[in-house]
Amino acid sequence: MARPRRGETLSLTVDDLAFGGEGVGRVDGYVVFVRGGLPGDRLRVRLTEARARFARGVIEAVEEPSPDRVEAPCPYFGRCGGCRLQHLAYPAQLRWKAKQVGDCLARIGGVEAVPIRPIIGAPELYGYRNKMEFTVAPALAPPGTAIGLHAADRYDVVLDIDRCLLQSEGMNELLAEARAFLAERKLPAYEQESGEGLLRFLVLREAKRTGEAMVNVVTSAPQVSELAPLADRLRRRAPQTASVILNVNPRKASVAVGVEEHLLAGRDHIRETLGGLVFQISANSFFQTNTLQAERLFALVLESTELMGTETVVDLYSGTGAITLLLARRCRWVYGIEVAQTAVDDAQRNAKANGIENCTFLAGEVRAVLPELIARGIRAEVVVADPPRAGFHPKALRALVTLGPQRIIYVSCNPATLARDLGELTRGGYRIEWVQPLDMFPHTPHIEAVARLGRG
Repeated sequence: MARPRRGETLSLTVDDLAFGGEGVGRVDGYVVFVRGGLPGDRLRVRLTEARARFARGVIEAVEEPSPDRVEAPCPYFGRCGGCRLQHLAYPAQLRWKAKQVGDCLARIGGVEAVPIRPIIGAPELYGYRNKMEFTVAPALAPPGTAIGLHAADRYDVVLDIDRCLLQSEGMNELLAEARAFLAERKLPAYEQESGEGLLRFLVLREAKRTGEAMVNVVTSAPQVSELAPLADRLRRRAPQTASVILNVNPRKASVAVGVEEHLLAGRDHIRETLGGLVFQISANSFFQTNTLQAERLFALVLESTELMGTETVVDLYSGTGAITLLLARRCRWVYGIEVAQTAVDDAQRNAKANGIENCTFLAGEVRAVLPELIARGIRAEVVVADPPRAGFHPKALRALVTLGPQRIIYVSCNPATLARDLGELTRGGYRIEWVQPLDMFPHTPHIEAVARLGRG
């Protein structure tokens, strides 16, 4: 058979999902990736891209649906770039995510026969997010402003979202009220190309345990007087709104983090409880996005450390100190290392608020700070690490092996870099005792995993 060409239509059966959630089908061995395709689907597909080794296509018709295909409840599904797997039954989502972890360990890490525990599913499939970041942009059909999420495979297009199923109804009410205010005031959206306009992002946060909410408006200029009335309006509509913030980002970079902050109403933070501790969450601080699953994740980490109370522990990539402070209650001393000074400041504030004194937070790259600790003669029996999606820097990984803790608990949000780093650690003298997948983000391709390693 001749290699298919772009624009050609063909029928195929999807037999797998790729790492990002695309369906994978084959025609005489030729691989075709299909967005929205599910294992078991028989599809008619039109090719939008055809290369020597693979093609990509779009679904023209579902000739025979997968037994795991379900109706997606969100009206924006397929157009929004967020929940790519809403049309896949949740048990099938879990099976695929667990398979992804195993496949990465074998293919990338070269580690096989690793005990992989049954995946821990999420207790809430919708309304689970405690933070949503909505982009503000000129509407596709002016005049008007779009407040929403990026369109599927189109970062330059913002899809106007009235209501998102991943956040609570309380957060959707805040979204609606903010949208109405901004529309009435006719405040212009920021335009990335020209650098003109004011509104850039609307970030909503909710503390699931305390009920407190935060609204953070990110703008290109400090137009406090223009946005101050928004605070009163939000707090009248939703009394749980404990914080209304204006963040100013005048730079080209399209990020929802400002270089200056103005408090419009309430406090500069909201409070959340987790694991018996109270955390203060500021506008730009990191906090696990799924509160209920974060509690399960942290409980798993604590149990896995098997701390007796006499140990020294190092928490790498410690963020705002959530895991660090939970560890501190079970060990002699814990060191948290985090690159972002603002996160370290939050961690120190949270330690003080909870009366925890047996911890030290250090700002800097793990690859630089960890060797400094070793040079000072500090040793640790246990290390907990929760690196970003890119995983460990090679120098940081070498320093970890040099430190030589008896146990390593590795928390990962990317099975590919987890597999790579576990392969290096096994070559450094560690053995993988088990890996535990855990689903933090239903309906997305993302999967969390915890690995426990021991020496020898």
